[in-house]
Amino acid sequence: MAALTITLPDGSSKELESGKSFSDFIQAQLPFLKEKALAVVLSDGRTVDLSFIPQANTTVKFLTFDDKEGKEVFHHSSAHLLGMAVQRLWPEARLTVGPVIENGPGFFFYDIDFGSTILTPEDLPKIEAEMAKIVKEDLVVKRWELSKEEAIEKFKKENEPYKVELIQGFDSTSVSLYGQGEWYDLCRGPHVARTGQLKAFKLTAISGAYWKGDSKNKQLTRIYGVSFPTKKQLDEYIFLIEEAKKRDHRKLGKELDLFSFQDEAPGFPFWHPKGTVLWNTLASYIREECFRRGYQEIKTPAILNSSLWKKSGHWDNFKENMYFTDIDESEFAVKPMNCPGCCLIYKYHMHSYRELPLRFMELGNVHRHEMSGVLHGLFRVRAFTQDDAHIYAPLDKVESEVEDIIDFTFDVYKKFGFTEFKTFIATRPEKSQGSDEDWNLATQALHDALKKKGIEYGIKEGDGAFYGPKIEFNIKDSLGRLWQCGTVQIDFSMPNRFELDFTASDGKKHAPVMIHRAIYGSLERFIGILIEHFEGKFPLWLNPTQIRVLTVAEVHNDYAKEVYQDLVMQGFRVEMDLRNEKIGSKIRDSILKRSSYTLILGDKEKEAGSISFRRMGEEKTETVSRDGFLSLLKGDL
Repeated sequence: MAALTITLPDGSSKELESGKSFSDFIQAQLPFLKEKALAVVLSDGRTVDLSFIPQANTTVKFLTFDDKEGKEVFHHSSAHLLGMAVQRLWPEARLTVGPVIENGPGFFFYDIDFGSTILTPEDLPKIEAEMAKIVKEDLVVKRWELSKEEAIEKFKKENEPYKVELIQGFDSTSVSLYGQGEWYDLCRGPHVARTGQLKAFKLTAISGAYWKGDSKNKQLTRIYGVSFPTKKQLDEYIFLIEEAKKRDHRKLGKELDLFSFQDEAPGFPFWHPKGTVLWNTLASYIREECFRRGYQEIKTPAILNSSLWKKSGHWDNFKENMYFTDIDESEFAVKPMNCPGCCLIYKYHMHSYRELPLRFMELGNVHRHEMSGVLHGLFRVRAFTQDDAHIYAPLDKVESEVEDIIDFTFDVYKKFGFTEFKTFIATRPEKSQGSDEDWNLATQALHDALKKKGIEYGIKEGDGAFYGPKIEFNIKDSLGRLWQCGTVQIDFSMPNRFELDFTASDGKKHAPVMIHRAIYGSLERFIGILIEHFEGKFPLWLNPTQIRVLTVAEVHNDYAKEVYQDLVMQGFRVEMDLRNEKIGSKIRDSILKRSSYTLILGDKEKEAGSISFRRMGEEKTETVSRDGFLSLLKGDL
């Protein structure tokens, strides 16, 4: 039989003998992929196993662990490894589903009915040991299909009622099964070729879960896990997770006395004095940077009539996330966004093209109804402050405004020590408003601006705001994690809905284009990111506890107060520790409070009028004059 032509992503082509699988193709033509390839994407979009035998010429992409889809194949196969190990150890255990997940205590989980057996965390090493045996056996993973009726009968015989229930709900006439050794499971696949590829894994957590998420159904045991092709990758991941636990902003926020959450207001942060200093420092910095770039600050009400939200489109597209109240027998809403209020300020005056672009900035406090299950420290709250701005510009100025915002955004991030970024354009979502023409114009302007700035970017299909496409800026923190923060959104819809206009050079009225932008995104969330990025060890300019003045003994208190007062008058944030405690104890306490500088004042310093100090993270003590210390501080800002 004639050989098939297999075209690779780079456009090159190689032959595959008819009747041979993609595994055979890799063995003969691409041996460097032998240990890396996990599955294959065909030209028709299907993702198939390496054992798949193509019947016609095709273009292919071989998935590895470096690909998102490759990771999903690897992690799904790891869930099967977990399921097989459990049923070897507990033959009476009944399997339900074992999907791949993005967010949670693992990359995959399996929900299992253990009957009367109560699984505990102490059982996880036993399961991991059995999984390791299966990996060592290097079992071939096979796929086959059965009719729906045959599959139901098969799983009934195996006493797998959950599988039977799943199959009965399928519309298809046939189902696929995957097996390795004596074990098999209902699955669409694809999967890795052999269990020996699943070399490194760890079971991370146990929790309860109801069958199909319904509390009326039986509670199952959910086992989470992570997996990697190599032990080195697993070890690096575990180190990262442990490091992230140490940096958890909820833990450090409590230790540093920055903020709290109270039962009386779930999801609403309470800012303590030091946290308020941090919040105000961020607000002051972004406000000053905006003023330097020609922004004007505004404030808009927290509660506005529901008619406004119907006009803006939020009623139809965002109502489920809003809070409502009645005032004087009329319905009002607590604002979830600042843009409609800003439109009312723009509309209050007539505008000429000579004024535009008009840049309004607002540190606007907004409220959104989040479900209790998704609340997560400062990262997901019900009230937060956006460093919001709305720019009204003629169409021919939109691209240059977006370019300026891009520069502004990266300048701010670099101020905090972020140097690696990932950028995306998010396109029109299914639930949206406005014409196709406007959406196309807006999206193209974002593409053009990023290309002109030489910035590489990806596409997030359907992730735009309901009123316009957006650029999303992601920052990489000190642990290599990406955080989506800033956005730039181009909006043709809202100016039309509010009948906003300006007088152009031709004397005619035209609608401005509205550009929404935020750089922090949310001050609350950005603070949470900074806490974890710096591990609470903030740079001097940002640190709520810049300097702590410690005394060796009570006789040094007067000198300490003098030094304290001088530093406060210079604008620094200073604390004193005059307790009658050993100096070692005071120093340890200052370290825990993450003070940028710890001043140690004793006889020598008092007599010489000098200062001995330690920098945060250092054990070395230096001594300088008071003027010398002030110069050092100012150079450190």
